[in-house]
Amino acid sequence: MRSPTTTRLLEAFHIVRNQTESLAAPLSPEDQTAQSMPDTSPTKWHRAHTTWFFETFVLDRFVPSYRPFDPDFNYLFNSYYDAIGDRHPRAQRGMVTRPTATEVGDYRRVVDIAVAELIESIESEDEEAQLAEVIQLGLHHEQQHQELLLMDIKHLLSLNPTEPAYAAEPKIESRDPGPLEWVEFAATTSAIGLAPDEGFAFDNEHPRHDQLIRPFALADRLITAGEWLDFMADDGYHRPDLWLSDGWQTRGAQEWEAPLYWKTSSSGWELHTLTGTRPVDPNEPVCHVSFYEADAYARWANARLATEFEWEHAAQVTDSSPASREVHLHPGVTSSNSSTVELKQMFGECWQWTESAYRPYPGYTAPPGAIGEYNGKFMINTMVLRGSSAFTPDGHARVSYRNFFHPGTRWHLSGVRLAKDLNEQ
Repeated sequence: MRSPTTTRLLEAFHIVRNQTESLAAPLSPEDQTAQSMPDTSPTKWHRAHTTWFFETFVLDRFVPSYRPFDPDFNYLFNSYYDAIGDRHPRAQRGMVTRPTATEVGDYRRVVDIAVAELIESIESEDEEAQLAEVIQLGLHHEQQHQELLLMDIKHLLSLNPTEPAYAAEPKIESRDPGPLEWVEFAATTSAIGLAPDEGFAFDNEHPRHDQLIRPFALADRLITAGEWLDFMADDGYHRPDLWLSDGWQTRGAQEWEAPLYWKTSSSGWELHTLTGTRPVDPNEPVCHVSFYEADAYARWANARLATEFEWEHAAQVTDSSPASREVHLHPGVTSSNSSTVELKQMFGECWQWTESAYRPYPGYTAPPGAIGEYNGKFMINTMVLRGSSAFTPDGHARVSYRNFFHPGTRWHLSGVRLAKDLNEQ
């Protein structure tokens, strides 16, 4: 007879794995294989890599008799785990025409059956706990790739001159969000990070520690596309006084004139979305901007970006938490996705750049073995984003979540929330 833990684990495993397949379903085999830039990966690769994760870290560990589906897959679908072995270069993943998308589907089915059988066969409580820990990590890892999959599909379709849509989605009626307001927070010491008994968290969210918070104010909502148009009209992309040096060089080299996916037409600015190309809605949150752009905008607005600690403290104090919701294909303008009326759009619309470098918390140690390469080795040359986006799977976001990207990247759903200092009382 299954234990409650086994039942929940098996149900969660099938739900998350099926979600990935449903996101891939609208694509042709050709779309699943194509790749648009070195940072992105084909849909077929995401499907295979998340399967490789369960094969490598679950089946190879807990089933001594298990034999890999295909020995070549360890090279083709390893992402960055150097302890596991050599891997195919990331920028060349689109060159892997074999296995086909159909064969990757066969791979997923075989591994899913083997994992399900393993879950049902576990008898020892100790082994059940060990297995649950790894599978839970694998499911959250797969949810990360569900978001990456949509990001990568969006970029791929944006380069098609026929401007195809990934799927249809009813557009939320546009509504003016009103003037930006400020929510003030007093100086304090705040506990940052998730405690071990508070549920799942990635290792980079530990250990929980105290952080000094000075008086600050946080904008009650995200910056809108209309406000970004004001920044552009004031020559924001051509004023070096607003930009960090590296950002200014990146802006020039990549010829940035607007957020990613924006383009001019005879009727004004348009943007590409997963539901097609349409005019920019001035009321919706601006998205697909880099840290450099967000930082320049903040300086133009006589403000700054929040630290990740200020953001988490504000979410805690105002009881902001992710609302249950389905993935939607573009940030909206009417939903706060938060339990507080003070801070809107903390979750479910755009990841929010912070001014914090992605570094380990005090006392952090990476988990032992290859799985310890998951987060720790990337704690350099990247910036932290907080919240979640329209692409983030339901149940994946939390107040302590630390996303991170290089400061010049833009293909993820990243937006801007301003902060400012308050005088000490």
